[in-house]
Amino acid sequence: MGLLSRAIFREVAKSAIFGAALFTFVLFLQRVGKLFEILVRSSAPPATVAHLFALAVPFTLSFTLPLGILSGVLIALTRMSSDGEIIAMRAAGVPSSKVIAPALLGATTAMLITASASLWLTPYATWKTFKVLNLLVAAELTSEVQPQVFDEGFPNRILYVSDLTPGPVGRWRNVFIADTTPPEEQKKTDHDRGDGPTVTVAARALAVPDVPHNQIQLSLQDAATYDVGKNVADYHRYLLPTGTQNLEATKPNEVHAKGYTEIDTLPLYRLAYHDKTLDRDNVIQARIELHQRLALPPACFLLALIGIPLGISSRKGGKSGAFVITVALAFIYWMGLIAANGLARQQKLPVGVAMWIPNSIFAVVGVFLLTRIERPGDRDWYATITGWIAATWTGLRGKLPAAAAQVRSRSRGWRMFLIPQVVDRYVLQSFLFWFALLLIGFVLMTHVYTFFDLLSDIVKNQIAMTRVFTYLFFLTPQLIFDSAPMSVLVAVLITFGILTKHNEITAIKASGISLYRLAIPVLAAALLMSGGLFAFAHYYVPGANRKQDAIRKEIKGKPVQTYLHTDRWVFDPGSNNDPRVFYFKYIDDAQKVMSKPQVYELDPSNFRVRKHISAEKARWEPALRTWVFENGWSREDPGGRHEKFNNFSGQAATFGELDERPDYFLQEVLQDQQMNYQQLAAYIRDLQRSGIDTITLQVSFYRKFALPLFALVMALISVPFAFLAGNRGAMAGVGVSFAIAIAYWTIGKLFEQLGDVNLLPAALAAWSPDVIFAMAGFYFFTRMRT
Repeated sequence: MGLLSRAIFREVAKSAIFGAALFTFVLFLQRVGKLFEILVRSSAPPATVAHLFALAVPFTLSFTLPLGILSGVLIALTRMSSDGEIIAMRAAGVPSSKVIAPALLGATTAMLITASASLWLTPYATWKTFKVLNLLVAAELTSEVQPQVFDEGFPNRILYVSDLTPGPVGRWRNVFIADTTPPEEQKKTDHDRGDGPTVTVAARALAVPDVPHNQIQLSLQDAATYDVGKNVADYHRYLLPTGTQNLEATKPNEVHAKGYTEIDTLPLYRLAYHDKTLDRDNVIQARIELHQRLALPPACFLLALIGIPLGISSRKGGKSGAFVITVALAFIYWMGLIAANGLARQQKLPVGVAMWIPNSIFAVVGVFLLTRIERPGDRDWYATITGWIAATWTGLRGKLPAAAAQVRSRSRGWRMFLIPQVVDRYVLQSFLFWFALLLIGFVLMTHVYTFFDLLSDIVKNQIAMTRVFTYLFFLTPQLIFDSAPMSVLVAVLITFGILTKHNEITAIKASGISLYRLAIPVLAAALLMSGGLFAFAHYYVPGANRKQDAIRKEIKGKPVQTYLHTDRWVFDPGSNNDPRVFYFKYIDDAQKVMSKPQVYELDPSNFRVRKHISAEKARWEPALRTWVFENGWSREDPGGRHEKFNNFSGQAATFGELDERPDYFLQEVLQDQQMNYQQLAAYIRDLQRSGIDTITLQVSFYRKFALPLFALVMALISVPFAFLAGNRGAMAGVGVSFAIAIAYWTIGKLFEQLGDVNLLPAALAAWSPDVIFAMAGFYFFTRMRT
C-alpha cells in the first residue's frame, strides 16, 4: 500500500471510528437503560456491572458499524474533494479510482468486525446477559418493603407497615398482614375457616431478611390474629404478646431473550431449515433472524461502495454534507430492510430472497456509480440536492412579499439590540443546523433499533406494518424529548469546534468580541429550547405516549387494560383518628358496586381491629352519600369481651362514617410518561391516600421539571469544552461529547435509581444531575480564556 493509500485509509478509519462511536453510544443508551435499574437494586459488584455493559455493545455494533464506515468514507472523501485534493490528484495523473482500494479495505475490515458481532458475539452476549441477570434477580428478595404501602410481593400475603426503620434488622411499627390463602390450600384448624382473609396486626415487629431462603423473619410484639369461620357467628381472636412469622417472598421471574436471538448461528440454521417440528410461523421467524444476521455485515461494503462516488463528487458539503448523506442513505437502507421483513413475514416472498433485496439494490447502484467515477462532467449530487431545496425555498418566499417585508423590517429593528447581528446569525445558523441534523439522525436510528427490537413480537402476533408505523409515529415525540439535550451538546461542540479549527474564533476575538458574547446566541437558543421542551412534554408528549403505549401492548400481545379492579386493598387514614383498611374482590365503576367487601377499622395506638364489617356486596348510594352493605355482618371489638355483633344477613345496613366515594377506590394504573406534571401530582396524592407506593412517581414528578432544563445545562457545559478542543475540529467535539454524555447518563441513572429505592429524597434525586453539571459548566465557563 502506497503513501497516498495509507493516508486515505487512516483518514477513513479515524472518521469511521468517531462515527461508529457516536451511533453506538446513542443505541447503547437504549439498550442498557433497563439493566441499570436491576443493577442498582441488586447491588451488583463493579465487575458484574462492567461485564453486563460490555455485553450490551455487540448487538449495537451490528447496526452502527455500517453507518460508521459510511460516514468515515464520506467525511474523508468529501473533505478531499472540497479542499481540491481530488482535482490535484487528477491533475498529477492519479485517477480518482485510486481512493477505491483504501476505502474498500476499511469497509472490508468493518465488514469482518460486523460479521463477528452479528454471527457470533451478539448471540453469545444475549445468552450471557440473561444468564447473569437471572442470577442477580435470584440472589435478592423480590419484595422491598416501603412504609404506608400495600406490599403484594409475598405469596398469599398482603403486608402493610405504617412506619419502619431500615437496617440489617428492620424495625416496623403498626403492622397489618392479611393471609389470602385459598380455602382449599389452607392448613386445617380447630374450626372451619371462612372465605375472608385472616388478619394479623402488631404494634411493633423486628424484621430480619433471610436471603438464602428468600424470606423475611418477623418477630411480632403486641400482636393479634383475627379469623372468621364459615358460620358468621364463629369469630376467633388470638392475642399474641410475642410471636414469629415468616414471610416468603415471591420467587423471582426469570427473564428470557426474544425469539431466536440467543441461539448461535449454526444451530439456528439447522433449526430454520432442517427442524421439521417447528410450525410455519416459527420457521419464518427463525429464518428472518438468520438472514438478518447474514445480511448486515455486507452492508458495510455496500454502503461504502455508494459512499465513494458520492464523496468524490461532493465539492461543498464538507463534514455536514457527509453527515446528511449518511443519515439519508442509512434511512433508505433500513427502511428497505424493514420492508423486506414485512414481505418475508407476510410470505409474499421467500425469506432468503426478501431479506437480500436491499443489499442487491445497493450493490447495483454502487457498481453503477463507480463505473462513472472517471467520466468527465461528473455531478455534485449533494450540491444539486441542496441547490434544488434552496431554489424551492426562494420561490416560496417570493410568493409571500408581505411576510418577507415584515421579516426584513423586524430584523432591522433587532439590529439595534443585538450587536454584532451578523455574527449572532452566523453562529446561531450553524448551531441550529447541526442540532436539527443530529436530532433527526438520533430519532431515525432509534426508530430502526426499536423496529428490530420488536421484530419477533411483530412476527409472532401478526401485527400489520401500518400499525407498526403508527406506533413509531406516536413514539417520535418522546424520542425528540429524550434526544434534544444530547443533540444540543454535540451541536455546540461541533459548531464552536469548526469555528476554532478554521481560525474564525481568533478573527472574532481580534475584532473585540469576547467568547462570552459569542456564546450568548447559543445559550439563549438553548434556554428557549428548554422552555419549548417543557411545554412540549406538558401538552403533547403525554397524549402521544398513551397512544404508543397502547399500540406497544398490542404488538407485545398483552391484554388490553380493563377498568374492573380485582382484589384491591386500600388504606384510608381517616379524618377522625379512625384509620381503615378496605378490601374487595372487585369494584364495578359503572354500577358503583363492590364485591365481597371487608372493612377493618383500626386503633391507631396499637393497630388492633376496633370494628370489622363484612358483606356480600356494597352499593354506593348518592342520596345517602354512603355505602349500603347487603347480606353481611359487623362487629365492634371483634373477639373481645365487649363485642357487639350485628347480623344483617338478607338485609342491608349503612355506616355513616364510610363516606368515601367510589372514585376514591378507582385508580387507573398510569405511567408517569403518560401524564403531565399537574396530572401526575394529582395521581400521586390519590395513590398516597390509598396506601400505594409512590416513591418512583415522586422522582418522576421532579424530573419533569429537571429534564427540560438540561438542554440549557448541556449548552453551558459544552461551550468551554468546545473551545478547549482547539484546532482539532468537529471530530474532537464529538469525542468530548461522548465523555460528557456518558458522565451525565451514569450520574442521572444512578441518582434516579437511588431515588426509586428511597435512598435519596425524590427532589434531590431528580435535580442532582442538573445541579452537578450546571456547577461544572459555570466553573469551566468562567475560566475560559476570552
